[in-house]
Amino acid sequence: MARSAEVSRPPTMADVAREAGVSHQTVSRVLSGHPHVREATRAQVTAAVDRLGYRRNPAARALVTRRTRTLGVVAVNTTLYGPASTMAGLHEAARDEGYLVSAVTLRGDGRQGLRDAVDHLSSWGVEGVVALTPQRVTGQALARLDAPFPVVSVEGGDQLGLPAVSLDQERGARMVTEHLLAAGHTTVWHIAGPDGWSESEARTAGWRAVLAERGITPPPVLQGDWSPLSGYRAGQELAGHVLSGQDPGVTAVFVANDQMALGALRALREAGVRTPERVAVAGFDDIPEAEFFPPPLTTVRQDFTSIGRRSIRLLVDHIEGRAGGAEHLLVAPQLIVRASTRGTAEL
Repeated sequence: MARSAEVSRPPTMADVAREAGVSHQTVSRVLSGHPHVREATRAQVTAAVDRLGYRRNPAARALVTRRTRTLGVVAVNTTLYGPASTMAGLHEAARDEGYLVSAVTLRGDGRQGLRDAVDHLSSWGVEGVVALTPQRVTGQALARLDAPFPVVSVEGGDQLGLPAVSLDQERGARMVTEHLLAAGHTTVWHIAGPDGWSESEARTAGWRAVLAERGITPPPVLQGDWSPLSGYRAGQELAGHVLSGQDPGVTAVFVANDQMALGALRALREAGVRTPERVAVAGFDDIPEAEFFPPPLTTVRQDFTSIGRRSIRLLVDHIEGRAGGAEHLLVAPQLIVRASTRGTAEL
């Protein structure tokens, strides 16, 4: 009869202690970073850990330290470039801080499922939550929650009494509007994002503020929903204004995201309205494809890595008692000038 194969098991702390020739308690002190361990002993234990490939059991560690080293993330509509990129930045930053991430994606605006999401994350023992709240109603619902752990909002929490991190959306919109006016355009049209989104509202506010400062009456806002199709339909409307000759002021348009700008560029091109010769077009986000649009798109770059890093750092500071109150951290945008706006020098 053939003997059954020996079942391998992962090495334990006791195995490390035997390999290093020290006590179990000494191994525990080394792995916990205890200061009162001789350097020679620390090196001996570390070498044993490496030889055996030992990995600490997070569940066992949590029982001892009462720390799970797990953070929760609540997000809405991660199919969009901005939320998806922010999620990636959060995961990377949490890993750098030594935390795991448990994420929950809400459907719609999140009002119905927000409480359930927080309860779910709480049951998994998260120590704090980062909530992506780009829609005002979601942020308001989050502010009303009595969460059992610290909560940091990404976009939309700065006016709700929550610690928050966000891109300076209004500044980004001002930069691109000023850039287009500096190129000689007498006004700038705007294709906005959907109502109720803080980014959309801030970008529209920045565009409107620059025109008001120059004494320019804002053209009517064209409404989109972040999708290329909505940008395409708005672009058709703009092309109609241009070709009718009734509104010669349509020479520049600021589009609230790059996906809608892609649709607008196609609509203008199909109508025979050349960019940037007849109408300059600028977007927002700097998606990876933006520099390959026909023509390459002027846009506002968001530093999602910085947003993720600062959000996680702020949350960890609250968890560990190093911060308090409702701080609002702003991340600076960057204007990226390309051929779609005639190459005007960067502001």
